Amino acid sequence: MKRFLLIFTVVAALSVSTACAAQAQDAAPQVFYREGSQKSFKGPAEYFTGDVRVVMLFPENATAHYSGAYVTFAPGARTAWHMHPAGQHMIVTSGVALTGTRDGKVIAFKEGETVWCPAGIDHWHGATPDAPMTHLVITGTQDGKNAVWKEKVTDEQYAHH
Repeated sequence: MKRFLLIFTVVAALSVSTACAAQAQDAAPQVFYREGSQKSFKGPAEYFTGDVRVVMLFPENATAHYSGAYVTFAPGARTAWHMHPAGQHMIVTSGVALTGTRDGKVIAFKEGETVWCPAGIDHWHGATPDAPMTHLVITGTQDGKNAVWKEKVTDEQYAHH
C-alpha cells in the first residue's frame, strides 16, 4: 500500500509539473519596454499649474489594469483637482511631494515614501514651492479611465500646505 501511494504521489506530481510547464510555454512572453520607448510629454496646462513633465514607463494591458509613469514637477508646480476611478500609488523618487484632499489635509512625503490614493478621492499633488519633485505613479484603470480631471487648485489651496 505504501509503495502504491508513493508511486501515485510521484505520478501525480509529474502530471502537475508537466501541465504547468505546458501552460508556461503557452503563456505570452515577457514584454520589455526600453527606456524612452514610451511617450513623454509636457503636462497639459488644463490639468497642471507650472512646468510638469510626464514620462510613461509602461501601459496597462489585458491582465494588468494599471500603468506607470515618472512625473516631474518644477518648484510650485502641481496637478489640478482630480480623482482616479481605480486609485493611484505615488512613490517619491526625488524631492518632496505634496498631496492634498478636499478636506484641506495635505501630506508631505519624501524620497522612498509612498501614498495610496483610493478610488474616487478628489486630490492634487505636486512639488513644494522651493524645490522640484519626481514621483513614480502607478495608476489603475476602470472602464477605460484612469483619471477624472476637475478644476485647478488655487494658489490659496496650494499655500495651505
